[in-house]
Amino acid sequence: MHKKIDIHSFLLTVGEFVKDKDVPVVDLIAVQTRDPFKVLVATILSARTKDETTAAAVNRLFKKASSLEQLSQLTTDEIEKLIHPVGFFRNKAVYLNKLPTALETFEGKVPDTIHELVTLPGVGRKTANLVRSVAFGKPAICVDTHVHRIMNIWGYVQTGTPLATEMALRDILPEKYWLTVNSILVAFGQSLCKPIGPQCDICPLSPQCPQIGVTPRIIKTKKKSIPNRPTTFLASWNINGLRAVEKKGFIDIVRELDFDILALQETKAQPDQLSDNLKNIDGYYSFFHSAEKKGYSGVAVYSRKEPVNVFYGLGNEEYDREGRVLTLEFADYFLINIYFPNSGEGLKRLDYKLAFNKELLRFAEKLRSRKCVVLCGDFNVAHKPIDLKNPDKNTKNAGFTPEERQWMDRFLEAGYLDTFRMFNNEPEQYSWWSYRFNARARNIGWRIDYFCVDSAGKDRIQDARILNEVMGSDHCPVLLEFEA
Repeated sequence: MHKKIDIHSFLLTVGEFVKDKDVPVVDLIAVQTRDPFKVLVATILSARTKDETTAAAVNRLFKKASSLEQLSQLTTDEIEKLIHPVGFFRNKAVYLNKLPTALETFEGKVPDTIHELVTLPGVGRKTANLVRSVAFGKPAICVDTHVHRIMNIWGYVQTGTPLATEMALRDILPEKYWLTVNSILVAFGQSLCKPIGPQCDICPLSPQCPQIGVTPRIIKTKKKSIPNRPTTFLASWNINGLRAVEKKGFIDIVRELDFDILALQETKAQPDQLSDNLKNIDGYYSFFHSAEKKGYSGVAVYSRKEPVNVFYGLGNEEYDREGRVLTLEFADYFLINIYFPNSGEGLKRLDYKLAFNKELLRFAEKLRSRKCVVLCGDFNVAHKPIDLKNPDKNTKNAGFTPEERQWMDRFLEAGYLDTFRMFNNEPEQYSWWSYRFNARARNIGWRIDYFCVDSAGKDRIQDARILNEVMGSDHCPVLLEFEA
């Protein structure tokens, strides 16, 4: 049982720490005007969008439509052009186009109650609470992912969703903090208490913070960097269904973790089955290689940087029809995103998998002759006994057969580096857990997700980690910090 924190002291300390930090864009709008219409519009646009993108879009829109009457004169297409490239700009353009009609119910005025605000197009509880507090200065608790996450880290609440956190805070958080807690904790979460590698070593709350569920950043001697080559944060994640994980807050996770490149496996969807929200995440180029069979396999990559080239598959129809390999070429390296076959029940696909492995290595070697190669994905093999909870019981099971492990030996001997084991040789470090038997909570898992880099890129590897605190799938993401 964790000791209960002094919430007054914690919020006072954090508020002092973030006073010079960037504040959420909606708070900036409120400094300029208390016009409920402008606050509402800015809040709708800010959802799942970086503040700098929102600020630019708000300025463009308000030059054309600074009032409800002027907004009603714009078409959806005109609004789209003004607010692009905010996240889900097409949906938001529809919401804003419908807003004047929706507000007729309230005599053309923005209402100030939560139950009335949530009847407006594009307005959920988070938006409603923000508008009520920022525009009207009335008691409301806006809970975004930062507030939800940090309040649970502190042990002030024990909740599973932002809505549950809001309800809990309404009962226990002193009302004087309701209007400010969101902006304080958003700034704190973006600058110090980050989702990945929170800077607990310099946090003003240390050592009072319970740090529940937190993996603090590791301070280590930094390798000598190559001039003009910044660190790129790459993540790989088997999401076990892209449409399924969208319902679990996938886009919020992407925005919050802010990867430069995110490679996905087992997307289980054709591009035409995906929402515009998934295909057009703010700030990312997106690429998809799907299996011919619907609801099966598939890989995807989201990248902030536009690649030089994109290659779909291995050039072998036997494997490419299952949508297992997607390669992005950048100026000085290739990224190969792979969803390796599973050997299957009774090892009925073991021969298929071993043949795929051989073809994959041949493909990587060709690219390696041109420039550095980074490989990532769900390899569907635990290489060593340290890489799974019960090795003795699994030697004849898919993912830990001698044949699969021997191929992994040959792969590494060919000159590829298992980046995670360069930094961490501890046991019980897993990236996949069965949904059965409460395996994740008990940490009965396997490490089958990897980032591997050819030996020529060894000096560019800065760090590699397993992000086991990220939920949404039976796998968790793995991370590579790489100079690129």
